[in-house]
Amino acid sequence: RRVFNLAIEPRGYLQEGQNPFSGISERKKSQRPVRYVPVEQYKAMMDATQKLWWKGLISLAYGSGLRRGEILNLTWADIDFETQSIKIVPKKQSECILEWEPKDHEMRVVPVSDKTIQMLADLQLQSDAGHPYAFISPRRLQRILCRRRSGQWLPTSEIINNVARDFEVITKRASIDECTIHDLRRSAITNWAQKLPIQVVQQLAGHSDISTTRKNYLA
Repeated sequence: RRVFNLAIEPRGYLQEGQNPFSGISERKKSQRPVRYVPVEQYKAMMDATQKLWWKGLISLAYGSGLRRGEILNLTWADIDFETQSIKIVPKKQSECILEWEPKDHEMRVVPVSDKTIQMLADLQLQSDAGHPYAFISPRRLQRILCRRRSGQWLPTSEIINNVARDFEVITKRASIDECTIHDLRRSAITNWAQKLPIQVVQQLAGHSDISTTRKNYLA
């Protein structure tokens, strides 16, 4: 059914309504257990990289529960160093800002730890004056803007190349098997669940449906 839907929708190889398998339900898959990253493994990851860029990303995922896309699209204007919080907000396209929409489509504010806010402050000191992004380098931003002007940039294009591959290098160096950036987010949300009401966890996580919080994250 999936193959026929692909043939119908994006490329029009088949006319709409011509999928012979449209009435067949997909086989239910058994749920994988949620992979939890204990604090010892988090510390091992932080020790396994000297790059402040990566330390900031890992810290935001594990401590503030941000998705990878939310971290990579973070601008300095989103970070409130005084209140130690980050706003996750949609971004309209402008001369030097890339259009971006959070997965839950709503603004939310998440807390940031002392150590993480200090990492972000250090990262800002290394950034070029006037550059809007925390994790997209000026060179990469200019390349993206150039591709956007020529019509080659797509919403599905990777903002930063090889993030998953480079993270795997860090986890292997830390002697950790099978860990993704999203596992850090899951672990943050699971940690929150030990102390906070589920409605608060839902808001901090940015889940539109509380069943997602309950089913996928509260392991």
